[in-house]
Amino acid sequence: MKQTIIAVLNQKGGVGKTTTAINLSAYLAKNGHKVLLIDADPQANATSGLGVDKFELKATLCDVLFGRVKAPEAILQTSVNNLFLLPTDATLASAELDLSADDQREQYFKKAVAGIGQYEYIIIDCPPALGLITINVLTAADSVLIPVQAEYYALEGLSQLLQVMQSVKQTLNPDLELAGVLLTMYDRRTSLAEQVRGEVSKHFGEKVFDAVIPRNVRLAEAPSYGKPISEYDKWSKGARAYKNLAKEVEKRGQN
Repeated sequence: MKQTIIAVLNQKGGVGKTTTAINLSAYLAKNGHKVLLIDADPQANATSGLGVDKFELKATLCDVLFGRVKAPEAILQTSVNNLFLLPTDATLASAELDLSADDQREQYFKKAVAGIGQYEYIIIDCPPALGLITINVLTAADSVLIPVQAEYYALEGLSQLLQVMQSVKQTLNPDLELAGVLLTMYDRRTSLAEQVRGEVSKHFGEKVFDAVIPRNVRLAEAPSYGKPISEYDKWSKGARAYKNLAKEVEKRGQN
């Protein structure tokens, strides 16, 4: 079975990164794939967004990284059939310091996910930073999905992110690719959103996903109920958009 590891990454906060990681994972799972979502962001929003209490965890990603437990011991079944979660909590924030002293500091994540089990897709919610945790994820990933908010300054910081990806590709992970760029929080009533779409398309061409994630109240509400949008309101615009994104991700993976 082919395994696809996708990092969801943008070092700018508030661009819909965790929302994308959760809902892409949920729809891939609903389409019959066995999916593991790894929460690699110390804020642990993907963990709580799937209804898991981050203060009650017996084992986390941090424990797996440092070999205190094996990954299967930390992985939880979610309320969505086929969707599993490797949760995290705030202890991950201090992990960078512990990692930085090690010569093999970029390889911890790769070792942690090696032989992790029979998952067709592993989706990783990255921290909104280009630090050592993110470098670890990029060393293990096949590709990177970049959510970009359809607002002014959308492309700001992306060149830095692409440089980091290029550097990792050259030195640590020659197979790393750009999975695609996803427009989020899109309001088609504004000319600015259209301008941003044009600008992003100019830079990234066919790497821009056709699926566009709208500004949607139901999408924003879902995490506070600990549910992906597929469980919270499957008829909403946001649900339709993520359903389309999952189909595109599947299709691109087959090409």
